[in-house]
Amino acid sequence: MTRLIQNQASTVVRERDRRRLRAMAGVLACGGFLVAGVLGYVWLHVHRVRVSYQLEDLRRTRTDLEERNRKFRLELLSLGSLARVDSVARQLGFREPEPDQVRLAREFVLDVPDAAVRTARIGSGKGREERPDDVTAR
Repeated sequence: MTRLIQNQASTVVRERDRRRLRAMAGVLACGGFLVAGVLGYVWLHVHRVRVSYQLEDLRRTRTDLEERNRKFRLELLSLGSLARVDSVARQLGFREPEPDQVRLAREFVLDVPDAAVRTARIGSGKGREERPDDVTAR
């Protein structure tokens, strides 16, 4: 008789329960969504921390650069001050020119014929009044 039961047990085909498969698939899908949500939250948090560190580094760099810029501007102003330029020039052996060494730029203007001067003034001087030092000797 045991043989008969064994033969019957081996020939029994079990039918799959489709409702149970659907329930397991639903639970797996919900679990997957839950795990994906938690991983997404953790990734966003880590990314936010990383960006905050980068922002802090950039702020520190900006502060350092502003401080260096302020120091360079101050150094530029001190290097360009007239008192410093005068003292360095005196150390190099320069001195103020004598009055007979100074020449005005007007002395170096070439003599231009009178007609050319008037033509140049008419073309470029639109309503400009002539001053006595603008007119060449006529």
